[in-house]
Amino acid sequence: MIRAKLGLLVWLAGATTLWAENCRDGELRLRSEGAELRFTIELAQTPAERSQGLMFRESLPRGAGMLFVFERPQRVAFWMKNTLIPLDLIFVDRAGIVTHVHPNAIPHDETAILGGDAVFAVLEINGGLAERYGIVPGTLLQHQVFSDGPAAWPC
Repeated sequence: MIRAKLGLLVWLAGATTLWAENCRDGELRLRSEGAELRFTIELAQTPAERSQGLMFRESLPRGAGMLFVFERPQRVAFWMKNTLIPLDLIFVDRAGIVTHVHPNAIPHDETAILGGDAVFAVLEINGGLAERYGIVPGTLLQHQVFSDGPAAWPC
């Protein structure tokens, strides 16, 4: 009995360590066709954070991005008003699966960029990186925000 309890504690500690390695605060992982990427991200979860986004920023580090997270899957549209750098917009469903990629959004453009009907999150990264890294519909994202999805690539 003691040995079984000790084994369970060791397993739980290992599972917690694995989760911590796979889902770190401020980090997002992507997987597509065997390749795996990591981005340092900022979260935009409140209406105010989502409204501000990456506006007025003069640069964005190559391995960085912003993940916009909505309360529930919904139809969303973005624009580039007051955004100074070209961005790739990566639209993601509740399970963490990329559904649409809008490459190289033009700075200051006020044209609506539609992402689809069931968008749960949008990842913004430097323009051109989605193509360079092969981020396409079907790419999987791993982050805590997709945990209730259920996640296609769980932590």
